[in-house]
Amino acid sequence: MDNSSESPATTLNSNNGGEPIMEEHKPKQVVIMGPTGSGKSRLAIDLATHFPIEIINADSMQVYQGLDVLTNKVPLYEQNGVPHHLLGTVSSDVEFTAKKFRDSAIPIISDILSRNRLPVIVGGTNYYIQAVVSSFLLDESVEDMSETYSRDHPGTEQTNHMPDILGDSCNYNYDLLKELDPVAANRIHPNNHRKINLYLSLYARSGVLPSKLYQGKAAENWGRVDNSSYRCCFICIDAALPVLDQYVEHRVDCMIDAGLLDEVYDIYNRNANYTLGLRQAIGVREFENFLQAYFSDRMDDEMSDSSDETLLKLSTRIDDKLFKENIRGILISSCDNPQKVMLEEAIDKVKANTRRLVRRQKRRVNQLQTLFGWNISYVDATEYISKKSDECWAVQVVGPAVKMIRSFLNKDDSNGQTLDGESKTSTDTVQRDLWTQYVCKACGDRILRGAHEWEQHKQGRGHRKRMLSLRKSQSSSPA
Repeated sequence: MDNSSESPATTLNSNNGGEPIMEEHKPKQVVIMGPTGSGKSRLAIDLATHFPIEIINADSMQVYQGLDVLTNKVPLYEQNGVPHHLLGTVSSDVEFTAKKFRDSAIPIISDILSRNRLPVIVGGTNYYIQAVVSSFLLDESVEDMSETYSRDHPGTEQTNHMPDILGDSCNYNYDLLKELDPVAANRIHPNNHRKINLYLSLYARSGVLPSKLYQGKAAENWGRVDNSSYRCCFICIDAALPVLDQYVEHRVDCMIDAGLLDEVYDIYNRNANYTLGLRQAIGVREFENFLQAYFSDRMDDEMSDSSDETLLKLSTRIDDKLFKENIRGILISSCDNPQKVMLEEAIDKVKANTRRLVRRQKRRVNQLQTLFGWNISYVDATEYISKKSDECWAVQVVGPAVKMIRSFLNKDDSNGQTLDGESKTSTDTVQRDLWTQYVCKACGDRILRGAHEWEQHKQGRGHRKRMLSLRKSQSSSPA
């Protein structure tokens, strides 16, 4: 590793005390973000030839054990000896929230800094990154929020105000939340079951409407880096959407060849909760209908009438290896039987959902800039992705990123890179409307949260095409 151009002893700051840190003494860290398929992990590993770094994974699915192909974890032999943290370390059936990520990452960051090395947070899960770099985490656990309310309102007893709705953690009820607290309901999507349950649980424990806690000062502080414990160099790898779309579709095909179907087969359980843990990953739920039909066609009458307990013993009674080979055979078969059609439809859904993920990630990075004033520097990987040229990668991605980080590490401490006056001003002038829900009738009752997301949606190509088509149909209709 060549560290001759950087001296960790002079460029990295570590905090050894528990007192508030002055700006010039805040420890530095690098954050690499961007949409899936842009090359975040590769860039981070390549940076190790220029700086003494350790990588902290900030991908909400890669933190889990298992599904290494589907979640696109960097294999050990490609890590080039660079230490990786929070990569495949969490049990697959637990909910690893942003708060848990923060509580796990901060001690790791402190340890890295204590060894005079540079922490590099890498991932596309922006709410994980927000949880670490912002001093205020909006969606704390129910216990913490209830404790905060009790502390601020002494003498208030915590009682269960809704004893009938929380017996089953899977019993989500968006309509009930809308009835209890329409302001809070407008802040989240009706399909965000985890947060619906969080809000209902908060009310059940404290009797306090979630919107009362989340609005006001809480909403003002959420996501800001003004009072962060760190100084961050934010680098976003980006690329043109058509190029990313084509690449992620190709990557799904490569994952199929690398064993994705075997992984999905191994994790399949028809009674599993697909809203928790690793099963939330894109590429799992999409195959559920196919696998249900696949097993149903191969079970004998005794098995089809068996109990769930017997079904759980399926792997002891059926040759799993043969079943996996049969699935691959279905995919490459020349005849278009119903099973092959279902399997191909599942793969197409994985590709479509991955493309949607790319767009969400791009929007969220933009929101971090426009809503929260993050000073994000961009590198463009479009040409590298389209040409697969190592020269393009080195010149257009690695080179600029190294220059940005070197400037960040050597910058005069009095000029906080992420805290300049321009960023603060831009943040203050943006309307941080996160509590109004908009519904786009033209786009099939699509739900948008906040004025910023609504304005972005209206400017999108899909929305404009639908509106143009709608206006044409209205103008051609007889009066």
